[in-house]
Order: sequence, then C-alpha cells, then structure tokens
Amino acid sequence: MTPSAAVPSRTATCRCGALRATCTGEPVRISVCHCLDCQRRSGSSFAAQARWPDAQVQIDGDAHRWTCTSENGNRAIFLFCPTCGGTIAYTSEGLPGVTAIPLGTFADPQFPPPHYSVYEERKHAWVAILGDAIEHFP
Repeated sequence: MTPSAAVPSRTATCRCGALRATCTGEPVRISVCHCLDCQRRSGSSFAAQARWPDAQVQIDGDAHRWTCTSENGNRAIFLFCPTCGGTIAYTSEGLPGVTAIPLGTFADPQFPPPHYSVYEERKHAWVAILGDAIEHFP
C-alpha cells in the first residue's frame, strides 16, 4: 500500500490571534477585488482573498458576525474578531458553497498569486495587477 501524500493546510489568524481559520487543501479561487465594499473592508485600494469549499475551512475562536448587502445586491456574512476587529472569513450569496479568507491573514509572502482581478472599473488609476495568468474583469 502506498502512503498518501499529506493534504496541505494553511492557518489564517486575526491580528491578536484569538480567531483562526484553518483551510485544508488548495484554494479553488484566488482573487483581487477593487469594489468599494472591499476597499472599505480592507482599508486599502483593493482586497485579495482565497476561497475554499466551506467543508475545508474550520473556524476556531469567538467571532462576531456582520451581514450586509454588497453593491452587486448579494448578501455577505463577515466573521471578525471581537477583540482586534480583524476579518478572518466571509461568505457571499454570489459565490455559494465557498468561504473567502483575506490573504493578509495568512501572513505568508509565498502565498500563490491571484488568478482573477474583479471590479476593475473601481480600480485606483495607480494600481497595476500584473501577471500572465490573471484574468481581468470590469
């Protein structure tokens, strides 16, 4: 019998470390979003996130939930730390069955690059998302 290869996992944490998301396997989507909601959520000119099937994400720690309707009309649920306020995960009706984890919460400069850049009509003029494998969507 051949030993099976270890399934990769990554752990994301909020700034204080009280809230964690452990993601098993490879993400099904890695993207950059320039919508105004993501700009506000991230506090930056865009947000980067990776998505895994819901069953491959384990959230540990106390989380506050906030539900809102995004500018495209989809409802989203955000999980954030009640101590430091860091968003650790979110889901959206627009992409059902997957959980998004902000890339910065992994604190891993070697994290794979995004394949999608969306809401580029909201992109700041001085931002350039580069790479041959990235699809760009207005």
